[in-house]
Amino acid sequence: MLNINKDEILETINMIDTEHLDVRTVTMGVSLFDCVSDDPERLCDRIYTKLCRKAKDLVKVTMQIEKEFGIPIINKRISVTPISLIGADFDSDSYVKIARTLDRAALDLGVNFIGGFGALVQKGEVLGASRLIDAIPQALSETEVVCSSVNVASTKAGINMDAVAKMGKVVCETARLTADRDSIGCAKLVVFANVPEDNPFMAGAFHGMGEADCAVNVGVSGPGVVSAAIKSAGNCDITALSEIIKKTAFKITRMGQLVAREASKRLGVPFGIVDLSLAPTPAVGDSVAHILEAMGLEQCGACGTTACLALLNDAVKKGGVMASSHVGGLSGAFIPVSEDAGMIDAASSGCLRLEKLEAMTAVCSVGLDMIAVPGDTPPEVISALIADEIAIGVVNSKTTAVRVIPAVGKKAGDSVRFGGLLGEAPVMAINTASPAAFIARGGRVPAPIHSLKN
Repeated sequence: MLNINKDEILETINMIDTEHLDVRTVTMGVSLFDCVSDDPERLCDRIYTKLCRKAKDLVKVTMQIEKEFGIPIINKRISVTPISLIGADFDSDSYVKIARTLDRAALDLGVNFIGGFGALVQKGEVLGASRLIDAIPQALSETEVVCSSVNVASTKAGINMDAVAKMGKVVCETARLTADRDSIGCAKLVVFANVPEDNPFMAGAFHGMGEADCAVNVGVSGPGVVSAAIKSAGNCDITALSEIIKKTAFKITRMGQLVAREASKRLGVPFGIVDLSLAPTPAVGDSVAHILEAMGLEQCGACGTTACLALLNDAVKKGGVMASSHVGGLSGAFIPVSEDAGMIDAASSGCLRLEKLEAMTAVCSVGLDMIAVPGDTPPEVISALIADEIAIGVVNSKTTAVRVIPAVGKKAGDSVRFGGLLGEAPVMAINTASPAAFIARGGRVPAPIHSLKN
């Protein structure tokens, strides 16, 4: 018989009621390989039909689980096969039609976002990938919930600098086409190195080539729970602090495992992974920056911030990996500026700067995330910012990413507001000394020597 401890039940209730514990997303991954057609209209019809068939009960089931277990489930999402792999040599207009189809299916199904309008170009671009990338600005400006990701590098392949140069232009054009909405299109576009194929979080989610026809992936959260645990621990040493974070991450991930298994069973879809990332929100008490401050920093961005984040990320992974049979995705600590109340405060005060954020990305789970920069930032500077961040991922054999928003009409010190989980971002100053000659070289940065592990 299962021995249920009353104190543990009360502790979990308190985590949900006062410390913002939630399941951030239940994401259904759907393969679209069996939808392939040489006719764009037929392909769109097949995509819409399959998504509506596979995900018809996704929202209903997750809401049932939320009600029965008392666990908040914030987002219901879908990820699909990278569209460039099934669109082949279609022209860019056809890719925009596919994006509209994804958007229509997602809205009809009632999900929050759909990811997978993207391409894998770490070593080069096939025709379909090139045309999809060209279509990204228009696609994101004409859709509501479609998200796009492009993987431009990997530790095994090196960095495709031609793709990096192109993505700087794509980001700027996406910002221009959505300027009337604070350039929100860029909030749905992320550039990756070493992209994971089972990530449930947006904007980078897609359903990988080695995945089953359909799978359920769950992303948990809980920075408020971790912050509260650290504050309750008082003035303990660093080793004890790590143990506290590990134990807390274990509890959070067990909840995610429970939801993932239950959703898998009720939907009749295989359980994929639990992503145990600490994903913040703009809500007070739900901030990764505040965790770092609870460790002893006056404000996030101070000297010591990178060390605190390294400790946090490592402890979260160690605690979470023992709690689930399948841990995947990104799994660690996210530091999106606009989505984290503490990061917003630190960036607004000037304590947290772009250069410090870049250093922090060497030890966190993603990268330069949801950062607004002045709208007149040249495309080659955006490309160089992407290249810097991608290099950190390639050299350190880790996932890194860039989701940057050149806020049209805004300058450093202004802000952009998106609402909801996307929050608001102070526009941060960026070094505009020209990297144009470097970006114009093109070609490919060779893979690092330690990639030769065979």
